[in-house]
Amino acid sequence: MLWCMVSTTPKARALGAELRQARERAGLGLRELARRLEMSHSVLSRIESGERPPRPEDVASILTALGVHGQAQESILDLSRDTGGSHWLSVGMPELDRQLAALLDFERTASHIIDVSPLLIPGLLQTSEYVRAMMTTAGLPSHEVEMRSAVRLGRREALRAGNPSRLTAYIGESALYQRIVDATAMREQLRFILELADLPHVTVRIIPAVSGWHPGLEGAFSLLEFTAAPPIVHLETRRSGLFLGEKADVDAYRVAIDKVREVALSPADSTKLIADASQEMETTS
Repeated sequence: MLWCMVSTTPKARALGAELRQARERAGLGLRELARRLEMSHSVLSRIESGERPPRPEDVASILTALGVHGQAQESILDLSRDTGGSHWLSVGMPELDRQLAALLDFERTASHIIDVSPLLIPGLLQTSEYVRAMMTTAGLPSHEVEMRSAVRLGRREALRAGNPSRLTAYIGESALYQRIVDATAMREQLRFILELADLPHVTVRIIPAVSGWHPGLEGAFSLLEFTAAPPIVHLETRRSGLFLGEKADVDAYRVAIDKVREVALSPADSTKLIADASQEMETTS
């Protein structure tokens, strides 16, 4: 595979994506920006792909040439520090916001996303009501709920784009009955999952509650695979987020996915179970 020849890290790739987006917002092509910086366009291309992490002073030069100043520049400069590690741990704001922005870009460019979510509906499959209910219950102020909901719902574009990412979602059976929202909204959530499961690039598989122990019970995670870049594992908790790029870590999560796959229902049996759960809520509410 092509990515085997690429040396990069999750944080370097996130930084490259931020710089590419800043260049595109400025309306400049890669060669024109390289000319202004008196830099090889191939070097600039490798910076934007994350293959060549730039020094903070180089990032400052690029941002100045793009007319990015003030807080926006400081935010990207913060991201440019310590890009060499294969792990990227974020704790608290605003670092988590930067990691969420990176996750959106990774999901948009991934060839395959494998999501294991034992307790909640996975983010890519959540309805707006489900997202808002979680954030409101978590105690976020209303204006922040709306902003963060919009960002989270933007993640679904990875499944709706012209060349969408492939998604395989493993969902714990209990997540179908966890009343994050009222019965009406939960039925809509389950119907939305069924709607997405009809897409040719989306596979939904339920992990039965009677399956016993499996690695998914250790916590939710996602594995993102790319055509021309190394795979990344993403984990998220209430106040932190972690990207893992080390091959040994990624391989460990591949083994975990294999074990989850062994106990999960088939796609056909899964959609039947989801439809039954939706019908049950309709008759008991």
